[in-house]
Amino acid sequence: MINIRPMSAGDIEAVFAVQAEAYAQGFIESREVIGARLAAAPQTAWVAEADGRVGAYLVAYPSVRGRLSALGARFYPSTEADSLYIHDLAVQQRLAGQGVGPALVRHAWAQAVQLGLTHSSLMSVQSSVAFWKRLGYCSQAPGEGDQDALRTYPGPAYYMLARLVVAP
Repeated sequence: MINIRPMSAGDIEAVFAVQAEAYAQGFIESREVIGARLAAAPQTAWVAEADGRVGAYLVAYPSVRGRLSALGARFYPSTEADSLYIHDLAVQQRLAGQGVGPALVRHAWAQAVQLGLTHSSLMSVQSSVAFWKRLGYCSQAPGEGDQDALRTYPGPAYYMLARLVVAP
């Protein structure tokens, strides 16, 4: 059984361990950055637990379509947000194939809709484009001023966008 709950400061070490297992070396961000992101946008950070242990997480923040975050940068939620920017989704191997990643994304979308956001955006890295396309994201060109942020990601990186649909 998977339990999705809000991330807390006490989860930072477990989140770092999930990240270290799921991401290639060039993508691993510090505990300090994780903590600063949680402090900046606590309403859009979650962990998934199985057997009482954190095994996945998702961190995001309210943003504007076309804008993206540089790797390792702090979150600066927008007061004019129209998009939930998903910066990080990671799942440990022990939970792979159990639908935990999509469940975290759907959970984040529900919160985004409650916040009045109409879209979700992200950077697809580490050959994850097919995963995000299955969830309804499409590749887009990032905003004009975001090319420097795009270059902070090792390897191919793609800005992707999905429209959030509010169920009746």
